[in-house]
Amino acid sequence: MQITVEPRESYAILYLAGEFDTYYVPALQAEIDDLIKAGVSSAVLNLRLVKFINSTALGAIIKSSKQLNGAGGRLAIAHPSKFCRDIFSKVGLDRVVPVFDTDEEAASNLGVAPASSDDKDGSAFHEDESSVIFKPVDADRAAHFIEESTEVINPVHGHDFGKNWSGIGRMAGLDDSNVRFTWSGGKTGLDPFHMGQLVALGTDWKIKFRLPLLKKGHCEAIATISEVEERADGIKVQATFKEIDDETRGFVRQYSADMSYLKDELRKATDA
Repeated sequence: MQITVEPRESYAILYLAGEFDTYYVPALQAEIDDLIKAGVSSAVLNLRLVKFINSTALGAIIKSSKQLNGAGGRLAIAHPSKFCRDIFSKVGLDRVVPVFDTDEEAASNLGVAPASSDDKDGSAFHEDESSVIFKPVDADRAAHFIEESTEVINPVHGHDFGKNWSGIGRMAGLDDSNVRFTWSGGKTGLDPFHMGQLVALGTDWKIKFRLPLLKKGHCEAIATISEVEERADGIKVQATFKEIDDETRGFVRQYSADMSYLKDELRKATDA
């Protein structure tokens, strides 16, 4: 990653380019330290050319924001890449450091407090809302519960589901033993009770999901349904990993640790 500093009259713009990961955190820290030593307490991070960012880098941004706040200034983010913008939204960073489309908008808002005072317990933080694709190990199970018709379409592949049906949920939590997700039923026509009957306790499912803070693509595992909660708009499910390779479990463990770290950092930032 490269960092280019462009001084302005009362602030500086830091243009970051490349992959912002743990290795480059000290580089950002050094630039922020130098700005404060020079009497510059406000800065804009332009992330238009940042292709990847990990949890340690997100923590460094939060730390930089707190440092500049302590020096009487502010930090704002400008023109984040799509990857960065999605990550900020999913982990709640944009509730702590304001995000703008342009350098000019970010600069004009440097005097606006970046953190909301009504989030002292860190409750605004939420885990990633990536899709969880789930398919029964028993291929006949979906056909048994869902009445096959031309109106019922496989949400993954787009054709009539048959024995290839897969559901798409939204991730609600993840650790090295379980994945939790919500499901609204899609186009199955099932009510929450029958959704729970389909995704029943003790049944095995093929699960696919992404970990956006890591570069790996879809993670895959076989998991057993261990909790099902009916809701007005669908169900919330916990699936306990039954078959998962060591590499994937390592990715999941790292992701879980990253989320815990970011939650703590965001709580500290909002409590400051």
